[in-house]
Amino acid sequence: MKSSTQFRTIVLSDIHLGTAGSKAKEATEFLRNYSCQKLILNGDIIDGWQLKQYSTWKKKHTAFFKTVLKQIVHYDTKVVYLRGNHDDFLDQVMPLKVGKNFSIRKDYTLSSGTRKFYVTHGDVFDSITSQMKWLAYLGDIGYTFLLWVNKFYNQYRNWRGLPYYSLSQQIKGRIKQAVNYISDYEQKLTELARARNCDGIICGHIHQPAIHNFDGIIYMNSGDWVESLSALVEDHDGNWSLLYYTSDLSDEDDEEARVKKAARKAQKALSEPAV
Repeated sequence: MKSSTQFRTIVLSDIHLGTAGSKAKEATEFLRNYSCQKLILNGDIIDGWQLKQYSTWKKKHTAFFKTVLKQIVHYDTKVVYLRGNHDDFLDQVMPLKVGKNFSIRKDYTLSSGTRKFYVTHGDVFDSITSQMKWLAYLGDIGYTFLLWVNKFYNQYRNWRGLPYYSLSQQIKGRIKQAVNYISDYEQKLTELARARNCDGIICGHIHQPAIHNFDGIIYMNSGDWVESLSALVEDHDGNWSLLYYTSDLSDEDDEEARVKKAARKAQKALSEPAV
């Protein structure tokens, strides 16, 4: 029997709703185009840090959760919301289950065919965010400022007809310490998966979408919805790939045409080999 959903599983992380840098509209449009049996919101979906300080909650942020609810109603989608370091306010309610389709928890073990994946936001191995929160807040302010500069810089590039350019991604790629941090992070997370007797790890946190294999352990990072605009998707045969948002997903007004177009794009936009 053919499934009514396009994917078995979709994993989104680091949307940072409530911040100026969040691509809330794009994340919502993505979910309107792609359906799934299980949706994992893997941490930092809501940015409690910035909401507490100076950001505001807007209609486009609420629209994202309305779309999540529509997935539950239309496709009987199971939604698992995992706590991240920026939405650590969830500690006050975890674990929480609402009905049969929505739960909030710290981590999760996902079965994918014959394989098991340990799913966690990933901040558990970040000593800065777990032990020196004041320094993490300081870094968050710097990152927010960089995104602010990046916004105006890309408005200029758009006016010149040039493609989007990510300042923070370029900085991360050029600073040796940042490169080493990402490498160490990936290695530590795969070790955690091995310790949990799992075949792989699914995480977010560092805003670096990736699918790697470390000594037989699969490392997958869903990226973010501030710059990368990426998600991890599992098809109905258990194959995993990265899928990126593209602006023409919002061009179709007709629902049926949009769904058909999304199905075609799903075949073309899988950016990395399936695992």
